[in-house]
Amino acid sequence: MISIIIPTLNEEVALPATITNIFNQAGDYEVIIVDGGSDDDTVVIASKNASIKLITAPKGRASQMNAGAAISNGEWLLFLHADTLLPDNALLTISSLESEHAIQAGGFHHQFSGKTLGLRFISWLHNLRCKRTKVFYGDQAMFVRKDMFKKLGGFPNKSMLEDLLFGEQLLKATKPLLLNDYVVTDSRKFEKNGTLKGLWQITLILTFHELGLGIPAQRFFTAVR
Repeated sequence: MISIIIPTLNEEVALPATITNIFNQAGDYEVIIVDGGSDDDTVVIASKNASIKLITAPKGRASQMNAGAAISNGEWLLFLHADTLLPDNALLTISSLESEHAIQAGGFHHQFSGKTLGLRFISWLHNLRCKRTKVFYGDQAMFVRKDMFKKLGGFPNKSMLEDLLFGEQLLKATKPLLLNDYVVTDSRKFEKNGTLKGLWQITLILTFHELGLGIPAQRFFTAVR
């Protein structure tokens, strides 16, 4: 079984498409939505589907995803952003890896919903970086065996870059698999804030992180709904 864990915070716009996309998938899975205190209709939308386990946790993706993992029943944990759509047959593909014990974790190639050249370039860089480093971002629908997740202690309780930090720890324990299929992430943040500005902020963040200098451009992490 795959436990799909979705952290939410004011995701009433994007969440319906994500839920529909999941339940159009074949496979053995459960869906856990962990809300961090939404004041829009996110909880109402999630509550409409009786198949969804809906819980709350303190605000923050790390806190919310760890809470979802704690009540999960799956062999695999799939961490999915509320504005990201899985490729067709994604869950069957992950399930097919269950007997291949050398594979402990993985994720997908990434693309944005927008089709501008700038967005396509960012995704290309994103995928190239992942191919070389084998460290995944959260919007790549990272999946990991539950035993491995527990062994590593879950996501570090940080307000930012919890996906990158966990991915770095994961790489020390195993070699994650980059699947050929693509997830599609809503490009609203880049479209609202500016593609070039977003690319510059990402570059700064990653550079400073590699140098151990803290995180600049923290406004990039401000939620855009």
